[in-house]
Amino acid sequence: MPGDAAVIRILTVDDHALLRKGIAALIDAEPDMELVAEAANGREAIAEFKKHQPDITLMDLQMPEMSGIECIIAIRSDFPHARVIVLTTYPGDVQVVRALKAGARAYLLKNQVDAELPEVIRAVHAGQKCIPPEIAAALAEHTAEVGLSAREIDVLRLIAAGNTNKEIGCKLFIAEETVKSHVTNIMAKLQTSDRTHAVTTALKRGIIDL
Repeated sequence: MPGDAAVIRILTVDDHALLRKGIAALIDAEPDMELVAEAANGREAIAEFKKHQPDITLMDLQMPEMSGIECIIAIRSDFPHARVIVLTTYPGDVQVVRALKAGARAYLLKNQVDAELPEVIRAVHAGQKCIPPEIAAALAEHTAEVGLSAREIDVLRLIAAGNTNKEIGCKLFIAEETVKSHVTNIMAKLQTSDRTHAVTTALKRGIIDL
């Protein structure tokens, strides 16, 4: 139905060609949808969006050069009505919040794409927001928590990279005792018992990535 006003025009953004191919096949099977462009990273996505101005953009979060969230912000700064659906392998509540604040209209895990993507595309095109129940539950579970400060996230990233407190202090130009205080606060806020547990929890929730 190319050229038909009822056709939903779609841009897919993912650095994995195989996933883009699978999404293309899904969209091709839907008579009311048309894949108008693909992009392998955030910079390509911005260029393709400006060129085609699709109705719906399917956006991965973890990509080289520019993250999906940075890309959403960049696109919506020029096209505030852009409708973006995040497709990701990461269900972490912090990632979800960042994506929604950036302007995403839906958040779908990649293992749900085959079963749910066409209906989510139609719903977002109709002006709705879509968040899977398990992700909504994760958001609700952590909604009352105090978030980590920017400095605490810096410390956590360096812990994840294998640095000692002394090494972290040198890299951040703060005293080792201050680092220890940050670590204590991090573990309390994440409700974890040690540094390793804090890192795994932060990775799972999308607070940091490697």
